Amino acid sequence: MYLDFQYRGVRCREQTALPDTPGNRRTVEALAKRIDRELLKGTFDYAALFPDSPRAKAGIGEDAPSAANDHPTPTFAEFTELWVSESAPRWRAHYGRAIRDTLDRIILPVLGPKPLASIDRGDLLGFQAELAKRPGRGGQAISAKRINKLMSLVKAILNEGCDRHGLTSPGRSLKTLKQKRADVMPFSMPEVEQLIARIRQDYRPYLTVRLLTGLRTGEVDGLQWQDIDFEAGLIHVERTHSRNGDGGTKNEGSRRTVPMVPQVRAALEQQRKAAHANCPWVFHSLHGNPIDAVNFANRVWYPLLRNLGLRKRPPYQMRHTAATLMLAAGENPEWVASILGHSTTEMLFRVYSRFVPNLTRSDGLAFAGLVNGHFGTAAVQTSGPPAPAGLDILSALQSLTPEQLATVLTLAKKAS
Repeated sequence: MYLDFQYRGVRCREQTALPDTPGNRRTVEALAKRIDRELLKGTFDYAALFPDSPRAKAGIGEDAPSAANDHPTPTFAEFTELWVSESAPRWRAHYGRAIRDTLDRIILPVLGPKPLASIDRGDLLGFQAELAKRPGRGGQAISAKRINKLMSLVKAILNEGCDRHGLTSPGRSLKTLKQKRADVMPFSMPEVEQLIARIRQDYRPYLTVRLLTGLRTGEVDGLQWQDIDFEAGLIHVERTHSRNGDGGTKNEGSRRTVPMVPQVRAALEQQRKAAHANCPWVFHSLHGNPIDAVNFANRVWYPLLRNLGLRKRPPYQMRHTAATLMLAAGENPEWVASILGHSTTEMLFRVYSRFVPNLTRSDGLAFAGLVNGHFGTAAVQTSGPPAPAGLDILSALQSLTPEQLATVLTLAKKAS
């Protein structure tokens, strides 16, 4: 067995002369972890750990230029061009333009001239720290989410380049910054009714569809009449529209079918009566162009919130509103996730679960009713003042036999 690691821009392999056995594997793994810790702390002493190694005797890494020359590699900028040319066919046009702009303005001016073999963890941490000092929108610091996105792009390029040139990428050991929880501020049902009632008449169908379907901004702006099936009562999400033009959905899982509730059907029928002739877009401007999201936000949405005295929040909160209302109504989370275009329920629970207890009566009474309905109250012995509902449930469960408890759990699963 041997150890394979990166030290001062050079890939190092040191033989252990140990046969491959379970005990020896644990020994070598412990040694590898020690090397990783010392490399991170900057205390690694090559000669002390491998005194007989030719690399230690040659003073590996003492001179940075010679280390890079020992393993010549393209610069980060040179490999980036190759990576972009190979990745571009998978990207949508506007995403490719955004990646190119990010590389040219932010990443390549700093990391571009460095050879891949010379980039270490310190370079990445320094670049990350420099990003944190840059001003973002409104003069505020760049968010952790934005920094993580930039660093993920750097790591994707660096990991691929190091893999191709037999190097150990320092990007794989770099952890992401802790991000602020998604800012979710959904509207209550009374507020939804206020918004729909007070909005300008020509935007009422648009607002109704957004608040009651959970479509993303680009998805609702990209809706065409060919996507609306009035006979089946379905909306087919097939495309998006933004200032960058028309495009596909966010991912394959975002292509979906959304059923119309009666209010949405009525809104779409009203919109069809007022639609421009021969205009493919369901929602459009006075001149027959798709709705401009920024123009809508600044000229219609924010004035509406001020007029109603509601807290300022971006239009995307209409999607969050639809999600929380669906969950509050008791819809199956898997169904809600599919309606929103999520491949799993993971994001659904991570983003919206804290709102559901406030919108539904999650106090254990439903489960208590289930238990009492099948086993009665005779098994629950109480004395003194009535216990809280939660204690009643606990007492009831503790009094059940294992077979009865298994039956309760089975019934609860079927009921949910």
